Amino acid sequence: MRYWLFKSEPSTWSWDDQVAKGDTGEEWDGVRNYQARNFMREMSVGDRGFFYHSQKAREIVGTVEVIAEAHPDSTTDDERWDCVDIRALEAAKTPLSLDEIKGDPVLSEMVLVKNSRLSVQPVTEAEWSHICKRTGLSA
Repeated sequence: MRYWLFKSEPSTWSWDDQVAKGDTGEEWDGVRNYQARNFMREMSVGDRGFFYHSQKAREIVGTVEVIAEAHPDSTTDDERWDCVDIRALEAAKTPLSLDEIKGDPVLSEMVLVKNSRLSVQPVTEAEWSHICKRTGLSA
């Protein structure tokens, strides 16, 4: 299993929107960055990810699971763009802000710290475990 981070502006697609989709989940569509798309192409069913609210809140608010591997993004006819489907798993008991992540020496090399604009990014197993402990999420 691999670990990821999915960023979304809450005004566009929020944690509550994701939770409302239940076990059927939703496409992680609209990604138009080649590196983020390539990360989605690497994902397998069962991989886990953090759900991150960007813009004002800038915090990890929950975990998701990949439930469908990369397939054509239904929001475009351009065959270059793929997406995966994800479903919500668990809300963070204590959301973890970007400032807290940046201030944590264990997380100083995290992609989120180095390239905060990337909408889909990998998370190491050590980062995953550490963040789960800090947020009260199941590892």
